[in-house]
Amino acid sequence: MEKINLHTPCFILDEQDVTHNIHEFKTALNSYFTKNIIGYSVKTNSLPYVLKIAKDNGCYAEVVSYHEYQLALKVGFQKDYIIYNGPMKSKESFLDAIEHRAIVNIETWRELDWLDELPKNQEYEIGVRININTSIVSPEDADHPDDDSRFGFSFESGDLDKVINLILKKNNIKIVGIHSHREPKTRSVRFYERVICYVQEIILKYNLSLKYWDLGGGFFGCMPNKPTYDEYAKAFFNTLDAKLREITFIVEPGNAIVASGFDYIAEVIDVKTHDGKIYLCTDGTRNDIDPFFHKSDYFKEFFYQSCDSVVSQFPQVVSGLTCLEYDRMFTIPAGERKLSVGDRIIFHRVGAYTMSLTPLFIHYFPTIYLKNPNGHLSVIREEWCEDDFIQKSKY
Repeated sequence: MEKINLHTPCFILDEQDVTHNIHEFKTALNSYFTKNIIGYSVKTNSLPYVLKIAKDNGCYAEVVSYHEYQLALKVGFQKDYIIYNGPMKSKESFLDAIEHRAIVNIETWRELDWLDELPKNQEYEIGVRININTSIVSPEDADHPDDDSRFGFSFESGDLDKVINLILKKNNIKIVGIHSHREPKTRSVRFYERVICYVQEIILKYNLSLKYWDLGGGFFGCMPNKPTYDEYAKAFFNTLDAKLREITFIVEPGNAIVASGFDYIAEVIDVKTHDGKIYLCTDGTRNDIDPFFHKSDYFKEFFYQSCDSVVSQFPQVVSGLTCLEYDRMFTIPAGERKLSVGDRIIFHRVGAYTMSLTPLFIHYFPTIYLKNPNGHLSVIREEWCEDDFIQKSKY
């Protein structure tokens, strides 16, 4: 790949890739479910252009705060094409969403109180989120021995029973949905099968007449040797009780749709050798591509300025632009080709939770390019400068 005139560091969005993932997931769901919805997880990547792609391809917007609710409206989602989850709802947006027939899943006790402020002369529909303790539901998929959750209402504690009975006493409120989102570290098909078995026992126990079941997200995208969209969808359907197969089945993919659609490019700007290592400084940062700081390596490629291949006698520590010692991305072992100033590294599959969690530390938000089907690039977000950073500030 020749060096094209890009302002680094930068992200590159491949619209075709994201669109393809949406269509493939939708095709898988359509193979089993008569009624289904893909609610794109806005928190995973809230870039407005990504939301436009999701909207244009028939997705709902799955939002988890009043800011995300307003963002979804701003980019053109209709209110009845929004799924409203999470504890960060405002009263105003919560009531507005319910009144305009959005899918709203109750998460907190205060939301239960807010229901009383809806007009009594109309009937409204809501869903309830069930707490999923992975250590109880599927211990093999637990991240640690006590892999509990702070979200949703617990069946074991009696809270879910209390919530359902309180809502049933409200004559103008009807429970029509269940939300059971929990993302396991393994993302295994087995986990979702067990969640469905666990939750549907509760649904049948209360004899709830549901219009939808929102399973949530956390799935793998298109990756070798990982579960496919079809394998997930088939497992969902086969595990469901026959009485529940005709309701609308909702999934909330984020990573599965957007991760593979983004690359990140950083350029080597300085090289030092000491303590038996080569230290490479790039104009990128680990903050942009690994905000959880969990990774030790990446899907990556190197693009060299010179045709001369020089082997390094020392390990090469590839680092970021910040003044933090831990801003180290990965290490290239000794004996590999040597990187030089001007060489570039392209990181693949970095579209999930990266831009949403990038801090405004030292370097502000980087440029984002859109790659069209012909491979041409155009800017869809300019690099932030100090004027963008200080907007609305007083000094």
